Amino acid sequence: MSEPEETPVTTEEKEDEPAPLIEEAKLEEIITPDTEEIDPDAEVSVHATMEKAIENYRKIKEGKKELTDKELEDLEKECEAIRQREIIDVDEQHEAIELSADGKILMGPPTLTRFEKARIMGARALQLSQGAPPFIDIPVSAATSLDISMKELENRVIPITIRRVLPNGDYQNIPLFDFKE
Repeated sequence: MSEPEETPVTTEEKEDEPAPLIEEAKLEEIITPDTEEIDPDAEVSVHATMEKAIENYRKIKEGKKELTDKELEDLEKECEAIRQREIIDVDEQHEAIELSADGKILMGPPTLTRFEKARIMGARALQLSQGAPPFIDIPVSAATSLDISMKELENRVIPITIRRVLPNGDYQNIPLFDFKE
């Protein structure tokens, strides 16, 4: 028997990678800040932002025309007034309060919105379908719990309060019987 032929072993040479365009910085060349953290709320950043805003304000006011000495003087007064303004860093936390007026609706329409009606009828229909007692005599025409809840809403007998909320968190609780029909 003849011995199997040996296949020649070739070593693939790794192609040289191209040299980087920029040499990496050595550890000694890296600049580190003196402080560990840079405070983003530092007065310097606020001042720089204010000056940038004033610079943009100047560009808008100057436009493409040349200003007279009087207009330049007025512009400088306006810029100085901007510099003197108090900078509000953080808004004060508003504590939500309940607005109340005896039987008077202070926010929103004096009637129920379609969304409020849908929410009330849906919640009441669910209660009725789970066995809650109805507040009215069941009409002959009522086929579903939704029909019963609609009649209860028309008669304003559902003991429910609507909470209307303003964007700042203030709210008003309005009993169902205070709404106009």
